[in-house]
Amino acid sequence: MSYQVLARKWRPRNFSELMGQAHVVRALTNALDQNRLHHAWLFTGTRGVGKTTIARILAKSLNCETGITASPCGVCSACQQIDTGRYVDLIELDAASNTGVDSMREVLDNAHYAPTAGRFKVYIIDEVHMLSRSAFNSMLKTLEEPPEHVKFILATTDPQKIPVTVLSRCLQFNLKQMTPMQISTHLQHILQQESINAESAAINRIAHAARGSMRDALSLLDQAIAHCGGDIRDDRVQEMLGGLDRAGLCGLLDAIADANGPTLLERSANLSERSIDHSAALQELALILHQISLYQTIPSAIAEDTPDLNLISQLADRLNPDTVQLYYQICLLGKRDLPLAPDETSGFNMTLLRMLTFYPDQPTGNQPVLAKHHSAQDQPTRAVTATSSNSTASTKSNPHILNDNPAPLIIQSDPPITSRTSIEIDTPETMTQPTSPDIAAPLPTNAIQWAELVKRLRLGGQARMLAAECELVEITGHTIHLRLAQEHRHLTDPGYQTRLCEALEKHFGLPIRLQLHLAEGETNSPQRQQTEARERLQADAEQAVQNNPLIQDIIQQMDGRVISITPIANS
Repeated sequence: MSYQVLARKWRPRNFSELMGQAHVVRALTNALDQNRLHHAWLFTGTRGVGKTTIARILAKSLNCETGITASPCGVCSACQQIDTGRYVDLIELDAASNTGVDSMREVLDNAHYAPTAGRFKVYIIDEVHMLSRSAFNSMLKTLEEPPEHVKFILATTDPQKIPVTVLSRCLQFNLKQMTPMQISTHLQHILQQESINAESAAINRIAHAARGSMRDALSLLDQAIAHCGGDIRDDRVQEMLGGLDRAGLCGLLDAIADANGPTLLERSANLSERSIDHSAALQELALILHQISLYQTIPSAIAEDTPDLNLISQLADRLNPDTVQLYYQICLLGKRDLPLAPDETSGFNMTLLRMLTFYPDQPTGNQPVLAKHHSAQDQPTRAVTATSSNSTASTKSNPHILNDNPAPLIIQSDPPITSRTSIEIDTPETMTQPTSPDIAAPLPTNAIQWAELVKRLRLGGQARMLAAECELVEITGHTIHLRLAQEHRHLTDPGYQTRLCEALEKHFGLPIRLQLHLAEGETNSPQRQQTEARERLQADAEQAVQNNPLIQDIIQQMDGRVISITPIANS
């Protein structure tokens, strides 16, 4: 017996085997059970989502010898002949190759004759949008008032090209693209039945490459079985797909986050040696940045089976959300301008260099993204003094030291720090008693502009939210005291505190201890300051409108009114 491809072998034979189209199955099942049968159905959707498959199952449900049912038996002669494409009363027409009015007239002339063997004569017209306007016009009358024994099932990938006069005579069902999780689950079930071993990562990669089409996924699975010669491995599937190495692209972002230009160009050269499509690389890079942004803002929106999820989570912790948005825009513009570049390689590298160079909210003369980073372990504990007189020199030696405020910043060395973060309930006793007898005198609160510091810290996700909702209370030695409102207690997760502490250590180049105080009521946090500033601007704008004589004259003459629209806050 000849080999049958998986897409045909595992084609659903009844509604219960369909994947991802529960809304369509529910409507058709209820109609069949209640015998409320329309004379024309239209199934729309992208390729490989089950339009023709549902049409054939519906034809079996209408002509099954057990009666009209949502669960055809599959064993009677009608069901078996429909499955094999030999049923005389099922006429399948490919509108892409039969676009003319003559073909449609021939079909409609035969529609008036009673079915030969079945209960209904069913016409399945695939890619119906390819019919000519004359062909559509010739079928309108029959489609509106067909004989009782005729049912039309139309399928198309482009319903916009179908005349409205035809759409109004059909029940339309929009089929969804299947999610990678649904495709992956179905592929694993098929492989178990076929007794083929496969790595989960390989199946997930095929599921994502299918782009929502189950037929494409089964075709890729057939190809993977042949390519791997048995066991399906992730590295072989990636080689088969000829796609881009997402780990290599994440490595580019990693080098950009480290401000390591030589490594960035070296990794770009390695990708170019593999003759990658640079336009596709920028597109995939933009997709990775989109996933990083999702992970930072809405972690639950990222599917657990997303390829290289661990790399995405690491980059989400390293990159500032504002930076991710900037890099995403640079990718889109780089892809747009790639045809204008001297060659694709230089255009691709220029896009990477833009990411390395530009940084949001960058102070004049400072380039923190290009600065050489030093960890606290690389530097001995020492006293650092920055005053208004030598702020310029300090900034040149370490661009992460703030110099926006002329007030002195004095950080004295402490004994070795054993616990970097801690949390207390804010009471008068805890705020007046020093944390340790040998800690230096507290630094004045205004010596550091906390809101500006939060903007410059390379934080993302919940750690950034924690910093934005805190109010700087004081600094005692190497200990930074922050106050957080009780309503934001959920941000006190030790992991978020650790990330914030590490970012502060990296910023100042010194070991830092973080003391978090929970307080009742509101705090003067950067987030609250931003909200208040936005509200003041809104109030000023509304007042200016109200005081404008021209607007008042328009209101009086046209009986108008001013509508206040609150602007959307920038994250």
